[in-house]
Amino acid sequence: MSINLNPFTWWTGASWGTMLGLIGKTKVGEDELGNVYYEGGRDTAGRPRRWVIYVGANDASRVPPDWFSWLHHQIDDVPDRALPPQRRWEKPAVPNLTGTALAYRPPGALEKGGRRAAATGDYEAWTPDE
Repeated sequence: MSINLNPFTWWTGASWGTMLGLIGKTKVGEDELGNVYYEGGRDTAGRPRRWVIYVGANDASRVPPDWFSWLHHQIDDVPDRALPPQRRWEKPAVPNLTGTALAYRPPGALEKGGRRAAATGDYEAWTPDE
């Protein structure tokens, strides 16, 4: 991240103001994507305030489900201690891919050639005359 861009942007990582706000807060963990999680102070309901500092783009879909649970006070302790280990049949979380080359495009989408399958006999078009 460019040191000249950092004071003016929030979408490329934490701004200097955010980093200064972390002074005196406790780093509680880091996920497999490199996002760092902090806790400190109290929110208006009296619960510990929790937040994430993203590595790369600030995209909430890049927070894994276990850390999402911690951020939203669904579990009290960090995921490593509060949750059972991941089962081998569980797939890793995938961030929102909308707007990327990997986004889902159904058959008939312009990016896939724009050709849909022909309508079958179970479809009857509506006409305003009937």
